[in-house]
Amino acid sequence: MATIESIQKAYIDFVLTEGTQPKSVYVFAKKNKMTEEEFYRFFGSFDAIEQHLWTNFAVRTIAEIKTQEVWGQYSAREKALSFFYSFFELLKSSRSFVVYSIKKQPKSFTTPVIFTGMKDAFESFCSDLITEGLETNELSERKFFSNRYKDALWVQLVFVLNFWINDNSTGFEKTDEAIEKGINVTFDLFQRSPIDNLFEYGKFLAKNGGLTEKMGFGSN
Repeated sequence: MATIESIQKAYIDFVLTEGTQPKSVYVFAKKNKMTEEEFYRFFGSFDAIEQHLWTNFAVRTIAEIKTQEVWGQYSAREKALSFFYSFFELLKSSRSFVVYSIKKQPKSFTTPVIFTGMKDAFESFCSDLITEGLETNELSERKFFSNRYKDALWVQLVFVLNFWINDNSTGFEKTDEAIEKGINVTFDLFQRSPIDNLFEYGKFLAKNGGLTEKMGFGSN
């Protein structure tokens, strides 16, 4: 009897062997000794299989890192780094499929359908750690921008994914370096900076500019 796991395994084996998706569900089902009805009981299409696989990569990573004893002591930055390192460590066991899946996606500025579930899980995770960071003042609250922090982390994840599938360094050490540098730069931008202080000072002067004139310091 077909299961989610057996269908996924058969699908991965097919695409990695043939380099393309099966021509039809009928052909795929017949090859794997199942009925079309059994296939559709679990998945509506081949892309749905990939979407489930990608979502599971993110969900498994989040579940695993949250079991770490030191998780509660981590800063928002450390939690983001933990996700990235663990996520790509998990992908190593499925690298051939990951490379196939990403490279067949059309070039577009929109999120591929196969990534939608993964993106939802990742952004939910990021929203939680960003909220924690704002509450502890690790991150800076910025009007109109704070709610976009999770988008910046998603862009970072997509960038590292594309970097990783082309990384030929030993043990993917260059990817580890890209993660460290990318997350640190991103979180540096999330934190309060001299620009924020200058902006606040500018607002203060704008509100209190009349005070200097009352005290006799206005220009003549």
